[in-house]
Amino acid sequence: MEDKKDIRWEKRTRYCGTLRMDDVGKEVVLNGWVQTRRDHGGVIFLDLRDITGLVQVVCNPEVSPTAHAAARQVRSEYVLSCRGMVRARPADSVNPRLATGEVEVVAETVTVINSSLTPPFEIEPGSGVDETLRLRYRYLDLRRPDMQEALVLRSRVTQEVRDFLISRKFLEIETPMLTKSTPEGARDFVVPSRLQPGKFYALPQSPQLFKQLLMVAGFDRYFQIARCFRDEDLRADRQPEFTQIDLEMSFVEPEDVMSLVDEMFAHLFRSVLGVELATPFPRLTWKEAMERYGTDRPDPRWGMEIRDFSALFRETGFKVFRSALEAGGRVRGFKVAGMRSPARRELDGLVDEARRLGAGGLVWVVREGEGLKSPAAKFFSARETEQVVATAGLEEGEVLLLTAGGGELNPVLAGLRSYCAARYAPPSGERFSFTWVTEFPLFDWDEEEKRYKSNHHPFTAPSPGCLENLEEDPLGATSDSYDLVLNGVELGGGSIRIHDPGLQKRIFSILGLSDEEAAEKFGFLLEAFRYGPPPHGGIAFGLDRLVMIMAGRDSIREVIAFPKTQSGSDPLTGAPDIIYPQQLRELRLRPI
Repeated sequence: MEDKKDIRWEKRTRYCGTLRMDDVGKEVVLNGWVQTRRDHGGVIFLDLRDITGLVQVVCNPEVSPTAHAAARQVRSEYVLSCRGMVRARPADSVNPRLATGEVEVVAETVTVINSSLTPPFEIEPGSGVDETLRLRYRYLDLRRPDMQEALVLRSRVTQEVRDFLISRKFLEIETPMLTKSTPEGARDFVVPSRLQPGKFYALPQSPQLFKQLLMVAGFDRYFQIARCFRDEDLRADRQPEFTQIDLEMSFVEPEDVMSLVDEMFAHLFRSVLGVELATPFPRLTWKEAMERYGTDRPDPRWGMEIRDFSALFRETGFKVFRSALEAGGRVRGFKVAGMRSPARRELDGLVDEARRLGAGGLVWVVREGEGLKSPAAKFFSARETEQVVATAGLEEGEVLLLTAGGGELNPVLAGLRSYCAARYAPPSGERFSFTWVTEFPLFDWDEEEKRYKSNHHPFTAPSPGCLENLEEDPLGATSDSYDLVLNGVELGGGSIRIHDPGLQKRIFSILGLSDEEAAEKFGFLLEAFRYGPPPHGGIAFGLDRLVMIMAGRDSIREVIAFPKTQSGSDPLTGAPDIIYPQQLRELRLRPI
């Protein structure tokens, strides 16, 4: 094909996906990419696509021989400019699957702006292409309508969040990308300093310390759509670089933060998806969530709440249960939603799944008439059988799963619940289920290092009722913290921060941090806190996870323009890569 450098093309007057019956009889100019080309007995049909969708362009040699001749050269993904008249499609060729399916454009001119190589995969939704190949040619992958829809949704979400927070008197303030490495739970990505050899910046895991400094500075309400970096093992909802909706407020208590967030998400889902959310969102304490769902990321939509059956089996003849109870454990379980009169292989599959999740075993119970079918049923007394049926609310053919042990079984029960929800539970009528989880433990015990660690971060305020016995019972202390969970996925978390220097020193002491170590790690913040910090608190949400759920996707890589693979690499650019020896010398670094 001839050189196209000097080609003249017409600028569009309309977008492809916007044409409707009201436009019939109008002349339009369209610019876009060729989705498909079809030659039907001399008349050529082009599906022309842009960011708004596609429309059919008809190239008829009787209408415009030059447009028809140009269309004969066209192939998939060529870039065109087309001018023509909008007309109604014949009744027998209307395409109800397309927004533009009632109209077509009869071409008067077709200009090939640029040709294209044959793409390595079809530019169509759900083409089943290997993800590595999609990421290698991400610029082509992003032409697919479903990918463009996801990124358009992401843009709308960020715009609505900005508009909402600004309307509530928040200021959008940027915080540094090159900062000091501080312990925040994950490994830092570090950047060597050329000007100060041997020293390193860290990329921020979050803007946590800087947004607290902004509260000390008196800015009252801050937010940021913040880029964050964590060097951790990746999965479907993790990336080494990700985006947070980050906010902080002065002179607030937990209720203030949660109420504002309820309002923000109600506005967001109404504006972007047309979905009305009932507010305030339900709230569970961390203890309630662990007791009822086995996890601090509950998805209540499927029911199947975990119950405690310990009292029923105190005198049981079933040794597995009795031994666990005598050792201080409990018997807990749940009724499987949607499972009735299952085959033995299905029940065996549940036992296998429980063992895969770490349980020593699993007892299944099926109601049959007035009795129970189970490998353990012969050990149950008539009273135990009757109370199990009544407590679980078992109806004919329904299944109850029981485990025995301590708190270590929470992940097993939570995992079994998810397994059963995916396979047996009937569809939930609730598309989006928000839940607040509050009052997390303030500390965890690190068995390997034999010391206490902050469950969240060391600036999280204890619950007011825990201050008196803080040193005597650290693991019994709860915090003024709150996580927001959507459909079983943690969207984000936050807390009220410590603003009292004396209390902060007590927390550092429990964590085993001396004054010198605290000053080394957090000195600039502690210094600022000597100049009158206000009470303050905030929260941060994962924008990628939020958009993933709103878009109905299974991975945040589907809603990020240029993500990394599971191994943290970028097939498009080849990152991470080596750097040249000259660069290493400038940074005073030696190659490995």
